[in-house]
Amino acid sequence: MTNIKPTRSELIKLKRQIQLAKSGHKILKKKRDGLILEFFDILKEAKSVRGELNEYFKEAQEKMNICRMLEGDLHIKSIALAIKKKPKITVNERNIMGVVVPKIESEFSVQKDLFERGYGIITSSVALDEAAKAYEKVIDTVVLAAEVEITIKKLLEEIEKTKRRVNALEFELIPRMERVQRFITFRLEEIERETTFRTKLIKKKT
Repeated sequence: MTNIKPTRSELIKLKRQIQLAKSGHKILKKKRDGLILEFFDILKEAKSVRGELNEYFKEAQEKMNICRMLEGDLHIKSIALAIKKKPKITVNERNIMGVVVPKIESEFSVQKDLFERGYGIITSSVALDEAAKAYEKVIDTVVLAAEVEITIKKLLEEIEKTKRRVNALEFELIPRMERVQRFITFRLEEIERETTFRTKLIKKKT
């Protein structure tokens, strides 16, 4: 390695690369930390939505069981077929610190009032309306839960990717470049000392 003769321009170029790598490392660390904060915020929301979904589903099942006892399965199925207006779900996108996550929206709420459901008041009952209302609430919550769960998954993937890049810069690339910098600096100083020594030697001979 002592035969290698680096130049000052190489050292300057390397120093710039190290500064650029350190700057990138700093930005990525901020991004990683920001993503982690966002993740925990959305995780809280996810836990809340899951709890609500379990509660609403349990309530809906209880109301449907009562409705089945009072109305019978055949009547419930015929009422369900009378419903014409169905919710239209669209999936858009939103950006969380560079991570594209879904934004699920409905053209109108799944939850409707009695007159919007499409079946006649005479053919329905309080038990049927209560069951329908309960399941509409479940579906609305399922849509929200889907959005939150996918967002969590995408954020986790981006956090892991960013962590790998941060670690690669911090523990591999930057230390390797700094070792090369120290070696080049040492060789340049060594060459300078050798040049100075030869110059003095030549002066003495002359």
